[in-house]
Amino acid sequence: MAKVALVQMRSSTEMARNVRNAEALVREAAATGAAYVQTPEVSNIFEPDKERLRAVIAAEADDPLVRRFAALAQELEIHLHAGSVAVKADDGRIANRSLVFAPDGKIVARYDKIHLFDIDLPNGESYRESATYAPGETAVLAELPFAKLGLCICYDVRFPRLANAYANAGASVLASPAAFTVPTGEAHWHVLLRARAIETGSFVLTAAQGGDHDGGKSTYGHSLVISPWGEVLAEA
Repeated sequence: MAKVALVQMRSSTEMARNVRNAEALVREAAATGAAYVQTPEVSNIFEPDKERLRAVIAAEADDPLVRRFAALAQELEIHLHAGSVAVKADDGRIANRSLVFAPDGKIVARYDKIHLFDIDLPNGESYRESATYAPGETAVLAELPFAKLGLCICYDVRFPRLANAYANAGASVLASPAAFTVPTGEAHWHVLLRARAIETGSFVLTAAQGGDHDGGKSTYGHSLVISPWGEVLAEA
């Protein structure tokens, strides 16, 4: 398999700042010789307020991070995986969408998050992704020259059937960019991802959001590369 790199971010409510930060980190990763670079879930904007989010996002083709990543993939001659971006879907709703760019800058795979994070945590925090995002309906396998990637996003990793479907379709890698909360990350992050690797015999690559964000939310971080044996090969 080719050399890979995971970009850990702390995205804000300022899209322009996120694009600048993401570009700098992608360039740093590519400079190490990585042929595949992955960024976290919601790389373009971490905005918990639905109405503010709707006011600033664009359709996929007009999103600043999408446009920049297309150019970057071509310039750096890498496969660049925008872990996910919040974009306006064709029906006017909001999609949490993962995009894989080839070295020619073209999108070769797009996946909308299927399982949305609706949960009440013991510490009083509540999340209702379904109030903001439209769920995806289709699993997507990205066929790259060095591997077949099964595309997941964050909460998807809790559903083994999706990972197993990818393995049965020939995926050797599960790509699961994320923005786990701190409580769920401390309790479940490593065991979930190691379990998916072991049960499918796949590598797991997961770039994560990590740190304190605008609006008072915090994410767990701990971006991981995991072997099919369940061994953590790299961790941020």
